[in-house]
Amino acid sequence: MPASHSGTTGFPTILFGAFDRHNFGDLLLPHVMRSLIGPANPFYGGLAERNLRIHGGHRVHTLARLAASVGDSAVDVIHVGGETLTCSLWEAAVMLQPPGQARAVVAMLDARPHERTVWAQAQLGIRDLVPYLLPAGIFANVRRVIVHAVGGIELGSVEPAMRAEVVAKLGAATSVGVRDHQTRAMLAENGIACRLEPDPAVLVAELFGPCIRRRARQGECARIVSGFSGGYLAVQFSADFGDDDTLSQLAAQLERIARARALGMVLFRAGAAPWHDDLACYQRLAARLRGTPVVLFESLNLWDICALIAHSQGFVGSSLHGGIVAGAFFLPRLGLLRPAQPPGTSKQVAFAAAWGAAGAPAAVIVQDLADGLDEAMATRTAQRRELAWEWAKACRSAFQLVQEN
Repeated sequence: MPASHSGTTGFPTILFGAFDRHNFGDLLLPHVMRSLIGPANPFYGGLAERNLRIHGGHRVHTLARLAASVGDSAVDVIHVGGETLTCSLWEAAVMLQPPGQARAVVAMLDARPHERTVWAQAQLGIRDLVPYLLPAGIFANVRRVIVHAVGGIELGSVEPAMRAEVVAKLGAATSVGVRDHQTRAMLAENGIACRLEPDPAVLVAELFGPCIRRRARQGECARIVSGFSGGYLAVQFSADFGDDDTLSQLAAQLERIARARALGMVLFRAGAAPWHDDLACYQRLAARLRGTPVVLFESLNLWDICALIAHSQGFVGSSLHGGIVAGAFFLPRLGLLRPAQPPGTSKQVAFAAAWGAAGAPAAVIVQDLADGLDEAMATRTAQRRELAWEWAKACRSAFQLVQEN
């Protein structure tokens, strides 16, 4: 394994997060963090050995392997963000399985809490209840632990032992930043002082704009961009939207939008890991869009997805990072609430409450999609551009404060 040192400190730097599985935001975040830390060659740490470079991600190593590699050297560990404060050991282990195996193990163990915990511990080789926060004692010599822009909006509803572990781990960290008011308030109630920081993905256009524009001129992206002369809407939704009634309502709303705005619909997956987006659900939706130009975007490459969003007329979906990328490129965006989902449990709503939504609703139920998109489309480009600049400025300022400590 090659040496890895931070360009600003000279210490080995480990970026730690959930980029060991296919999820759009988790694949993007370490690229942003890698740019922010300057001339460095960091390690990428996760819970499993993975090589996601074919999808634009990284080669990821387990923390145990990285600990053996760095030995007694002092290390900096940076948590790169994501909704990691409420990701349980069971959830993490399932999401790291191939989809078929994940379905089988969930069917077998989901209703058997003790057995599923034993299975998850054996799968990941750890006993931590909150595995995407650094386990104590795994590295011999930790100089700094930086927790950057993490989320945990449902921290108040997790089991007490899990919440206690989050509080203990964050209490031992050098620096803690969270991306929304809900998470910050919950941690404050438990004695953890933390900063409010935007999700690092707000910098995607500033850091990677030229790369993304080049990507749009290649392959599948180029065919889609040129194939919709009137433009298209980038549409994404998780498997939670996959029941027949919800898909029929979604199709009706998208057809109304397509007729009113002469737009095509491009359906894309923002995550292929278990419990993310289900290809079959997209195929069933496409079959319902009989009178609407629709394409199912096949690529799972991070940069293809960025290019697809950046060259659209706007984004609609349940992915927080899909919306953030659209916003970073000054585009209209609208989040989707799962059926019966309270707005208070929406990452999109929480992020907008902290960082703004340019005058549009942050997220709506499926039945309100067309009206909500009208509001999003009515926002001025200048207003959306100003918000994107404010996001980027706040993100850089927050990271600068961390580096100075």
